[in-house]
Amino acid sequence: MIDLKSEFGQYVERRLKNETVIWLTTVTPHGVAQPNPVWFYWDEKVIIMYSQPGAFRIRNIRHNPIVALNLKGADLYGNHAVVLHGEAQMRPDYHQPHPGYMEKYAKYLPELNVTFEQLAADYSVEIVINPTNLRRG
Repeated sequence: MIDLKSEFGQYVERRLKNETVIWLTTVTPHGVAQPNPVWFYWDEKVIIMYSQPGAFRIRNIRHNPIVALNLKGADLYGNHAVVLHGEAQMRPDYHQPHPGYMEKYAKYLPELNVTFEQLAADYSVEIVINPTNLRRG
C-alpha cells in the first residue's frame, strides 16, 4: 500500500481521481518495456482497468505481474511526474465494469460509438493493480 497521507501522496491521489489516462508499462517475456495509455479507475485502494484478452499486456502480465504506472505530464524540469509500481491481477470474464469506471468514462462512449455492454464484451479482462510504491519521476 502506498502512503497517501504525505503532501506528495495527497497530490498523487487527487491526480488519480481526476486524470482520464494513465500509462501502464508491462514487460515482455524478452525483457522489453511496453508502455501503453489506458483508461483507469482509482477506487482509493487499487487501480482498475480493462483489456482485450488478446492484448500483449495480458501476455506480459501473465509472464510478470509487476507493472509501472505513470500519470501524464511533466514539465521541462521533470516536475509533476508520478511513477507508481504495483502488482497486477487479472480477472477474466468479469460481469460489468466497476460503477466508478462507468461513471468516469460514460461521456466518451458516444464519441466512440460504443455502449458499456460492447465495451465489457470486447474488454473482457479486468486488471486490478495494487500500488506498492510511489515516487516522483
